[in-house]
Amino acid sequence: MKLFSLVFIILSIASSNVLAQDYVIDKQGMHASIQFKISHLGYSWLWGRFNDFDGALSYDSKEPNKAKINVTINTRSVDSNHAERDKHIRGKGLLETKQYPEARFVSTSYTQNKDKSGVLKGDFTLHGVTKPISIDVKFIGEGKDPWGGYRIGFEGTTKLSLADYNITKNLGPASKDLELFFAIEAIQK
Repeated sequence: MKLFSLVFIILSIASSNVLAQDYVIDKQGMHASIQFKISHLGYSWLWGRFNDFDGALSYDSKEPNKAKINVTINTRSVDSNHAERDKHIRGKGLLETKQYPEARFVSTSYTQNKDKSGVLKGDFTLHGVTKPISIDVKFIGEGKDPWGGYRIGFEGTTKLSLADYNITKNLGPASKDLELFFAIEAIQK
């Protein structure tokens, strides 16, 4: 009986430590965003965002290199602040959201530096193609919020080549790459 009690106590402590590190992206309060920019003919920048995404992460400030994150993006929620352009972006040769309604990122590793910047690596799926990518990350902060919860925040950037994801629409030579910007605030579960 003592052995059973000891095992139960150890498992309880271990599971509470694991739960203490798990967070859900604050989709409810929209304290997170996924934005992009792409050159428009080499003359200016077209900015947009995805309004609907979800995800979770695990992070422990004592062992940051064990961090993990997964994010699912509803590609139909693309918003470039222009309804006709958004139809074009959702259509043939670009996102083709009827056939590919989701994009997904699943991390494979994270390396955090002393200055709390880091590199997050993982598999990004877009337009039915999965490729490894690296995201430059900056840890913003963590702590208690005014409502009794605990929050954590990161920002990140990466650049994608559209051709790598079989997005073949010719948008001009200056528009072959797309930059993604992530601002992630998450609430501890």
